[in-house]
Amino acid sequence: MEDKLLELDKKKHPFSASRGQFLPLGAILDKEGCHFSVYSLGAYRVDLCLFDKHENEIANYPLEVKQGKMWSIFVDQVKKGQLYGYRVYGDYQPENGLLFNQNNLLIDPYARALNRVQHNFAQAQSDDDHSQVVKSVVIDNSFDWKGVTKPNIPEHERIIYEVHVKSFSQRNKKIPLEKRGKYLGLSHPESIKHYKALGITSLQIMPVFSFVSELRLKSFGLTNYWGYNPINFFAPENRYSQFDAVNEFKTMVRELHAEGIEVILDVVYNHSAEAGNNGLILSLKGFDNRNYYTFEKEVDGNHFNYSNYSNHSGCGNTINLDYPWALKLALDSLRYWVTEMQVDGFRFDLAVTLAREANGFNKHSAFFKALLQDPVLSRVKLIAEPWDIGPGGYRLGGFPSDWLECNDRYRDTLRSFWRGDTGNVGDLATRLLGSRDVFAKSYRSISTSVNYICYHDGFTMDDLVSYERRHNEANGEKSRDGHGHNLSANYGVEGQTDDVKINQIRQQQKRNLIASLFLSQGTPHFLSGDEMGHTQTGNNNAYCQDNILTWLSWNLTDADKKLFSFTSEVIKLRKESHIFGSLSLSDDCIDRCENSDLVQWYHPNGEIMEEIDWHASNSQAIAVELREEKQLGERWFIILNSSSYHITCNLPSLEVGLAWKMKINTVCSSGKLTDEEANITDAIQVKARSVILLKCVRHLT
Repeated sequence: MEDKLLELDKKKHPFSASRGQFLPLGAILDKEGCHFSVYSLGAYRVDLCLFDKHENEIANYPLEVKQGKMWSIFVDQVKKGQLYGYRVYGDYQPENGLLFNQNNLLIDPYARALNRVQHNFAQAQSDDDHSQVVKSVVIDNSFDWKGVTKPNIPEHERIIYEVHVKSFSQRNKKIPLEKRGKYLGLSHPESIKHYKALGITSLQIMPVFSFVSELRLKSFGLTNYWGYNPINFFAPENRYSQFDAVNEFKTMVRELHAEGIEVILDVVYNHSAEAGNNGLILSLKGFDNRNYYTFEKEVDGNHFNYSNYSNHSGCGNTINLDYPWALKLALDSLRYWVTEMQVDGFRFDLAVTLAREANGFNKHSAFFKALLQDPVLSRVKLIAEPWDIGPGGYRLGGFPSDWLECNDRYRDTLRSFWRGDTGNVGDLATRLLGSRDVFAKSYRSISTSVNYICYHDGFTMDDLVSYERRHNEANGEKSRDGHGHNLSANYGVEGQTDDVKINQIRQQQKRNLIASLFLSQGTPHFLSGDEMGHTQTGNNNAYCQDNILTWLSWNLTDADKKLFSFTSEVIKLRKESHIFGSLSLSDDCIDRCENSDLVQWYHPNGEIMEEIDWHASNSQAIAVELREEKQLGERWFIILNSSSYHITCNLPSLEVGLAWKMKINTVCSSGKLTDEEANITDAIQVKARSVILLKCVRHLT
């Protein structure tokens, strides 16, 4: 190709074109203009289209192709803010997986910004009507970080707080209206004050990749609110910005980091918004459909059926990270968010998909190997949702040793125990001490298990103790959607009630769940709003509800304020202890363990648990002593009683001059951890449905 390439009417623009660089991919500015580079296997021509601010096409250039099917061009005089897109020429043969169409405008897979929100449209392709497709935006990476660096939270101190950008601040009247529900609302001083008062260390932010809502939701008057439907892996979503999504996102990160708060992104690399057969062709499908996605084979097992996209996500397609260029896209995206956007880590949605290769899930997959060897990505926090709906999709405990994993077994065990189900004490004990049956001792850190009671996709904690079944009628699917196995209870009335006794039980059960979570070994994950009684009125799948059902209320009742106070005090106690979150046992060490912490389990009668006790079918209470072996080390005694009756628990004997002091009693409803820090020597009454935490102290303290 000649150095000077074809350009349209020069009167409409100042541009001229010449040979560009092929790597890095994307739109890369320099002092003279911009390098544009894309990858497309199977195309025989790729055109760059430039647009003015009104989205009128003003220039069009064919790109030069390099062996390996990278395409590039350099356009002189392009400045930041320039709008662009691509048209790709090639065969349109859907039966062979080829969806090239030069009339269809495509989003750059490496676009760092998009000019507006992408909405769905009825036909799969835009053809000549490019107004339906958002335009990619050329940006520069300049930003004043003001010397703020990443917090680098120690593993055993991390407390994850899950938030949705809009839900968190949309109804907070202390935040300026224009910032509510935005990136700048999440980092507003009023929001930061809340995080600091609560005591969390890390925000896990629900998806911020640019996304598209499904067309079918529009007919119900609904929208994809959670954002697990990306059209691009680099560009932050414009719904959450006032003017400039990239710089406002960076500002949010900077302000959170300045207060010592980590930013962990919930990311979706398992599928895209292009869906399956007849789905949108917005980007990857138009550049290289049959390689960026996976397909099911024909009945003969020898050929792919290109009309049958693999659907391991339940969203219509599956990104093929077994393909080098798809793997590169994901890794380049992750590295961009860490280096340019300064995030601290990632929670991977349906992470099993990312490591599924030709022969299924592979714990030594190319994805895992690439992350491990990467000098940037190997140093960030990686959290797996260790399942998907594909073959062999449940892989809890199967991820590399440096990953954390969301532990649904912890969730189910704690919910079941506190609901009053019998015979669970053995499983409960295992979950409280880091689920070492799943995460192997001496190989996985005690922090590996991400412990949670509630996540965004399920009941809130208030609903967990108020509803026995899901109430998802507002989602338009006759309440068939959402998880049906919730291990919840309503204690006499389904939903909200004025019954004082029922409400007292519900509040106490929330305190039990919260205390159990923060006294457990592992990394605690806490759903925003659960500290102040947020309800979704029984909807456990509110992915399509952009309204007050999901927006947190800041008009707190007296009970809400007390629950917040209790939660913050439990977190404070955890952070002040050396044992909770960093237990070190002699047979459970990664480093040398000359001094190890001791654990002893007790039957409530004061006897050490025997084999028969662990399997008792009627058991609903258990106690455990935790102590540091070092002289004057911490010593704690925890009693958990999920039964509907009071019990008397005999305490371990102490040396002369020592006593057990009450630190937590979830019967206390004042917002404090306990009404009275009394010293106790031999036995204690444990009320129905309650947690008691005792600390060994000198008699005179």
